[in-house]
Amino acid sequence: MAFDRGLSRSWGEFWNLKMRKGESHGRNANTSDYLTTGYGLKKIVHPDSEGDTYSKIIRYPFPIVRLSELYLNLAEALNEVNGPSQEIYDALNVIRDRAGIPNVQDSWGDSSLTSNVGKHTEQTGLREIIRQERLIELSFEGHRYNDIRRWKLGLEYFSTPVKGWSVDEETQSNFYNVIDVGLRSFNSPRDYFHPISFNEININPNLVQNPGW
Repeated sequence: MAFDRGLSRSWGEFWNLKMRKGESHGRNANTSDYLTTGYGLKKIVHPDSEGDTYSKIIRYPFPIVRLSELYLNLAEALNEVNGPSQEIYDALNVIRDRAGIPNVQDSWGDSSLTSNVGKHTEQTGLREIIRQERLIELSFEGHRYNDIRRWKLGLEYFSTPVKGWSVDEETQSNFYNVIDVGLRSFNSPRDYFHPISFNEININPNLVQNPGW
């Protein structure tokens, strides 16, 4: 993530980002090109791309499916069928080992690391762990929206405002206040489905439109 006073690489060099109002990377009167939440995305963006000219944006192959997603899919499926098992821990720990962080058993088996010791030994607890691991590992890769929909958690996650820093402020104390920067709405059960194209319904009048559409 890119953030105020953090380093970000672009144009072939590192930049100390200044995102408060009127600063070089913040909001000012001459442009609408600013980060509305006070955060920017670095993942997937090639570090040598130059954002001021479209022709200088570097495009490169990025995997549609990564190996870590397959491990996460396996862990989730096994837990839903049979509950916690060593095979699930092994799948999750491959990802954690690569990141250099403690394995699942140590993380949720040590009272100095968690207040919920043994969470990984129960199906409900392990389900929450797997979903959190998925959120972190696959962030900004286009999975979260459909994950929330298939888990039927849309009302919980998509009916609350988008939060961010106060990007209209100039001072540190005022900038670092969390505010609502965007409203969202989720209509259940309608938004758990996509609408069937009217063209398809016209072709086959036996098709029944999805609820709410």
